[in-house]
Amino acid sequence: MSSMYPHTKELSRTRKSLSDSPPSSPSPTAKNFRHDRASRLDSGGGDSKAEPLGRTSSYTRRETRLAALNKQEDDTSPRDYKKMYEDALAENDKLKSRLDDSKHELTKIRSQLDKVNQKQDRIAERSTVLESEKREKQALEKRVTDMEEELKVLTELKSDNQRLKDENGALIRVISKLSK
Repeated sequence: MSSMYPHTKELSRTRKSLSDSPPSSPSPTAKNFRHDRASRLDSGGGDSKAEPLGRTSSYTRRETRLAALNKQEDDTSPRDYKKMYEDALAENDKLKSRLDDSKHELTKIRSQLDKVNQKQDRIAERSTVLESEKREKQALEKRVTDMEEELKVLTELKSDNQRLKDENGALIRVISKLSK
């Protein structure tokens, strides 16, 4: 196939421009090169049925596809990629700041939760201590009431004892008077 192309400066310039230009926007020279190539393939000298159909149909499909892409590019308004990039960066910055805010809020909420848990633990400990202190207090109050009861009994016994001592002394005096 390379024997079909003349080796001229025009061809080398065309090939160079093809490699330099982006695929979505072919240069006018590249379009001419494709047109020349297509016309040479179509007028290949002789019957067109002699050429393999796969080569021609794939070329036609490719040209149709490129034409459709070029038409789509022409139909759509030119996109400002720099603006799109800046918009994407701005959106990313907003999302990062929201993420940072959420992280700070989460940290704050966790610390509050830890404080509440510590307070509940302390309250539970206090309630346990208070419960045990309450039981001890009840036990001590019961012991105090029992001791007060015993004191009452002891004072009664002391008074009874003193009365009996007095009576015993009186009886001893009476007996000693009688025995004299």
